[in-house]
Amino acid sequence: MSERKGLIIVHTGNGKGKTTAALGLALRALGCGFRVAMIQFIKGKWKYGERESAPRIGLDLIPMGQGFTWDSKDIEVDKAMMRAAWEECKARTHSGNYDLLIFDEINYVLGYGYLPIEEVVEFLKGKPPSVHVVLTGRNAKPEIIELADLVTEMKEIKHPFKQGIKAQRGIEF
Repeated sequence: MSERKGLIIVHTGNGKGKTTAALGLALRALGCGFRVAMIQFIKGKWKYGERESAPRIGLDLIPMGQGFTWDSKDIEVDKAMMRAAWEECKARTHSGNYDLLIFDEINYVLGYGYLPIEEVVEFLKGKPPSVHVVLTGRNAKPEIIELADLVTEMKEIKHPFKQGIKAQRGIEF
């Protein structure tokens, strides 16, 4: 078997499905014997579908958020939470314990300037060569898109929310 080249994969865009696509990739990778972790920058410890199923399928899911809102009451607390999640990403990437890591919603964090883009780009350039990394979230920075090996943009065509249908357990969370 030839040596694996760890890809940098980006799921971005305004359409639904970025995290869902990353979870699909995780399911595929787990089925091939990969060790997979997803570090979630936004979601917290409440009950939601992927958090409930992760232990059953062998996915290490690490929720680091607290229901982070875009209209923060204390931006410094939010920045500290994002920094802690980023440190977790870095540690797990270099631990030697994983083949695939998903940095869920990191593109939002970069977009809000909570982490320096230069730091993330340098880290990705220096990641272990066989480790795959997926970055999800809207508005991926041009520097991330340039660095990535694979970029997929989710485009919204139609969404039930615009018809007054609220997010549904098992579909959106």
